Amino acid sequence: MADQFDLTIIGAGPGGYVCAIRAAQLGLKVAVVEKWATLGGTCLNVGCIPSKALLHASELFEEAGHGFKALGIDIPAPQLNLKQMMAHKADTVASNVGGVDYLFKKNKITLFRGIGSIAGTGRVLVTPQSGTQQEIATKNIVIASGSVSANLPGIEIDEQQIVTSTGALELAEVPRRLVVIGAGVIGLELGSVWMRLGAQVTVVEYLDRILPGMDSEVARQFQRMLQKQGMEFKLSSKVAGVDKQEDGSLKVRVEPAKGGEVETIDADVALVAIGRKPFTEGLGLDVAGVALDERGRVRVDGAYKTSVDGIYAIGDVIAGPMLAHKAEDEGIAVAEILAGQAGHVNYAAIPAVVYTNPEVASVGKTEDELKAEGVEYKIGKFPFTANGRAKAMLASQGFVKILADVNTDRVLGAHIVGKNAGEMIHEIVTLMEFSGAAEDLARTTHAHPTLSEAIREAALALGDGAIHI
Repeated sequence: MADQFDLTIIGAGPGGYVCAIRAAQLGLKVAVVEKWATLGGTCLNVGCIPSKALLHASELFEEAGHGFKALGIDIPAPQLNLKQMMAHKADTVASNVGGVDYLFKKNKITLFRGIGSIAGTGRVLVTPQSGTQQEIATKNIVIASGSVSANLPGIEIDEQQIVTSTGALELAEVPRRLVVIGAGVIGLELGSVWMRLGAQVTVVEYLDRILPGMDSEVARQFQRMLQKQGMEFKLSSKVAGVDKQEDGSLKVRVEPAKGGEVETIDADVALVAIGRKPFTEGLGLDVAGVALDERGRVRVDGAYKTSVDGIYAIGDVIAGPMLAHKAEDEGIAVAEILAGQAGHVNYAAIPAVVYTNPEVASVGKTEDELKAEGVEYKIGKFPFTANGRAKAMLASQGFVKILADVNTDRVLGAHIVGKNAGEMIHEIVTLMEFSGAAEDLARTTHAHPTLSEAIREAALALGDGAIHI
């Protein structure tokens, strides 16, 4: 048995590794158990980071092919070197996971390679790929095992033709026809990558809208933008099956969500992107007595403690949005709680971003939610067509929309569709952390000319009116 640890974390994704670092900073003796060969979990290895590398590269490819001429840059038609683009993605991943390795060494965190499971109170079993099992003695355990891609019944994933996000990041060539099953963040991001590189993309969504959970007006307008780019949508539709053909192609069987005549769509690759589910298999939760909810998530209280003393859980394995930064903040919070501090996460101010072009970013309440809750609210909107910097950048698609309480002027939510929306949303996140009012934002000087001026203008629209429209 190894030395006694103050904290042992199962999983080295964004939640787990950040929790480990923060706990070590606070003086705890920390161990982490990770089954993958590299640290960083899904996000750094086969999720957030590699997808952003391909999103950025494909956007530049698209811009060089279609946007440069208007700016007075005449070049021959760009040629795609997919092998080099994938090498850039791999280098980006290696750099990031290598950074986490360095941080573990710097903070004297002990890493155990293998599958971690809870053997009992204060005991974690490590089962390596080869060799003997080890048992870790620990005062506290944090479950940070993350999530895996969800699948549809009867569809067999091979990560070659019928792929999850993992396989979609590794395609050896651009598919001529790509069917994306699911119009959520992952499906739209990866669909847009391959569309920009030349694929004909059709998105099939069970609901009657894209981006479930986001503001419905934003979703409608964003769908129009994607359609103008060439993306096709079949909403209120479900996939009944995906059949492989003798010629190597696929036939995707689609029918109305409420039932009806089946339609067949030809495809070369099908991407299943219907969401993710908590990964709890093999963790020994049943043996330890850790309670799960009706959706298979670990139940926790306000301090992230499970039904068993000394066992905590964070990230995708518990309720809430499956976002890396949400997991990170929970990791910091539980580390601080275990060190005797007052760790806390403000779930009302967690931003979400869709890294397409244009980007979509949001924080706080949507109009749909405020209506359902009976809250009296007002809307301030400002389009990027009226923003000087956006015009200069040929990036005038989209708008800023801010929602504030009618009586107090407190900002309740904000939604941005536009270039760099994911970077701009944070001034509204900060405002909401301090319970700020729209007037506070409207009276804050913004540099000119910047895209961020559209945020100030939207805040002004909540008062006497925007200046530039």
